[in-house]
Amino acid sequence: MIRWTYACIDRPTALVGPATDFWTTVTGTHASAPWGAGRFTTLLPDAAGGAGTADACLVVQAVGGPGGAHPDLAVEDVPAFTARAARLGAAVGPHGPGSTVLRSPGGQPFCVVPWRGQQDRPPVHGGPGCPESRLDQLCLDVAPASFEAEVVFWTALTGWDATPGEHPEFVALRPRPDLPVHLLLQRLTEARPASAHLDIACPDLGAGRAWHERCGASFVRDGPAWTVMRDPAGGVYCLTRRAPETGR
Repeated sequence: MIRWTYACIDRPTALVGPATDFWTTVTGTHASAPWGAGRFTTLLPDAAGGAGTADACLVVQAVGGPGGAHPDLAVEDVPAFTARAARLGAAVGPHGPGSTVLRSPGGQPFCVVPWRGQQDRPPVHGGPGCPESRLDQLCLDVAPASFEAEVVFWTALTGWDATPGEHPEFVALRPRPDLPVHLLLQRLTEARPASAHLDIACPDLGAGRAWHERCGASFVRDGPAWTVMRDPAGGVYCLTRRAPETGR
């Protein structure tokens, strides 16, 4: 059983500083001290109204390539969950301290990590000049030939409900409401390696775009119900017209 979920924001080592500054600003978080030989920084939720804290669900990772994003799945028994993922077709990669790197049958990287009691989802972020929003979804970008198999794999691995999206190229995987990061699978129109990008629920796309541009992002293009943006490290992500509280 998946007890917690993380979105891991992978950015080039040379640009991880600006990326961390940007993502802390637009998600209402602050950066931890770097850890894991300096490769990782956890984005810690700011106290809501000065009272209480929530559990982190975002991590920035310095990588050697152009970067992207991947999910981290926190479970009580990492070896058992890893073995089940392998039986479902995942390729098992390097083992870290209590964690394992894997790839889905379609090639999407993900990690299985220990659950450490996290249970309090970070609040919706908003304030003066900043429209309400929440980074709550990872979109897995899948080549057409791999799409059906990836839907089967991720549905079986997570045990979450698979729901067709409003547009035919999407399938949403929805866990129980207290898990902070959901998954969306997108069927691409071309064959290319598996990748993933971040989605931020933001009902007012125009205001969201303006806020993110003030924070250092650049506009890429508009879609039917989303706006594609690029962060200061070159990472592409989307503002999507969904309710931050529910993700719907």
